[in-house]
Amino acid sequence: MSTAQGARARARIEVTATIKDEARRQLAAEGAAKLSLRAVARELGMVSSALYRYFASRDDLLTALIIDAYDSLGESAERAHDAVRDAAPVERWVAVCEAVRRWALGNSHEYALIYGSPVPGYTAPATTIPAASRVGLLLIGIARDAHTGPGLSLPALPPELHPEAERMNADIAPDLPAEAVTALVAAWAQLFGLVGFELFGQFNRIVADRETFFRHAVTRLARDVGLR
Repeated sequence: MSTAQGARARARIEVTATIKDEARRQLAAEGAAKLSLRAVARELGMVSSALYRYFASRDDLLTALIIDAYDSLGESAERAHDAVRDAAPVERWVAVCEAVRRWALGNSHEYALIYGSPVPGYTAPATTIPAASRVGLLLIGIARDAHTGPGLSLPALPPELHPEAERMNADIAPDLPAEAVTALVAAWAQLFGLVGFELFGQFNRIVADRETFFRHAVTRLARDVGLR
């Protein structure tokens, strides 16, 4: 790459970052539904046509913000897991869950973008899936290590759930028992339900010591997925 090409590439990276920073500011002030490229361009002193060279549509900009948010959450969870990688499965599980909560409390608007109300008229493309999967893959990995090590302790599934459990099992983690995958899906939903309830105010006047409550709840989830 020539010097001129390198300079142009760096300039594009810097302008793209500036656009996304302003879009995040507008998300915090107005919410995702009101995000528009024209408003971002106006605040940055750019003409709309110039901004369209970086993001072809509002949906493209939203997708970039969503991927960034999922990646930031995933990186936080992965760092927390790396710090206790050699610990018992339950401790690793709790560390990941607590990292999710800390990130959400520190990045409430980004959390709302990825786990809040759907944005009207927007459908997330498949390109968001790898970033969105990072936390789930960590939790599956913990269950997988337990399965091949000390083992998982899980109750049998009711007969009527077997077809759905087997389908999820084949799609998500065929090397794990269907009982484990079913429990993992439920635990994943409950983890983000706990975080969302705290972040969006549903625990107001109900739960005071939320950190202790959260640790207890996600430890129970660890037991639910069979971690000893």
